[in-house]
Amino acid sequence: MSLVESLPKTSGSPRPSLAELGDDLLHVSRTRLFLTLLAPFVLMGSFALFAWLQWWPLAVLSVMALSFVTYGSTSHDLVHRTLKLPRGTNDFLLSLIELLSLRSGTAYRLSHLHHHAHLLAPSDIEGACAHGSVWGAMVTGPTMQIRLWLWAWQQHPRMRRRLAFEGLGIVSLIILAVAAIPWSPAPLIYVLLVIAGSWLFPLATVFFPHDGHAEEPLKKTRLFRGRLLQMMAFGHLYHLEHHLYPAVPHHHWKALADRLDPYFKREGILPCEMGFRRTDDQ
Repeated sequence: MSLVESLPKTSGSPRPSLAELGDDLLHVSRTRLFLTLLAPFVLMGSFALFAWLQWWPLAVLSVMALSFVTYGSTSHDLVHRTLKLPRGTNDFLLSLIELLSLRSGTAYRLSHLHHHAHLLAPSDIEGACAHGSVWGAMVTGPTMQIRLWLWAWQQHPRMRRRLAFEGLGIVSLIILAVAAIPWSPAPLIYVLLVIAGSWLFPLATVFFPHDGHAEEPLKKTRLFRGRLLQMMAFGHLYHLEHHLYPAVPHHHWKALADRLDPYFKREGILPCEMGFRRTDDQ
């Protein structure tokens, strides 16, 4: 159940349905599908090329972009199955693409969908750090992926075979990277960079976008507007919109946000400023 389904029926004005907002928000063209799926592999190849040329600043930037594109765009669309792919193909690509960043795609899908269904509830392991401090969110980073995998293992016994294969794949890639040191340090550098990048996710995707102290469902996820914020997030800072309509793929979030602005205004949901305080709190 999504956040939009869980909101009280008596809360303010009627919520627009996706049909009212526009079925075009669900459309994924072949070009968009191709580019979305290609991006992670291009960025991984870019790291390999720049590492071979010893252009390390560009190699590091490639891994940073890879982490962002996988977790925030391509893998995220695959988690919600918004790309209209057959389920088997979708889940295989999710596992493969997340493996590029040494993460379990299955653990990501299971924990993230649980996060949507039980937003900031005690059982929401993904959203747990939203209730604490910035420092607390940073501290949870190094163990986050392991905890998500263990949670998925415990909560979803039927998925243990897939989780085991993904876990084995991650460990194998790390061992191979260490074994390759006599020939090249590049694989180990790649491993260290993607792991370090994953440590930022609790802070960037949980703590900042959510308000763990809010009681109203619509205010548990922050509303962001402003060109500067969107530039900093590469057009991905539409978290409330996504929680309300998770079936909309990431490339339509901006259009979704524009169409929802009148609804947010009627509900009294005002955007947050740079300090992440709502403008109605000033």
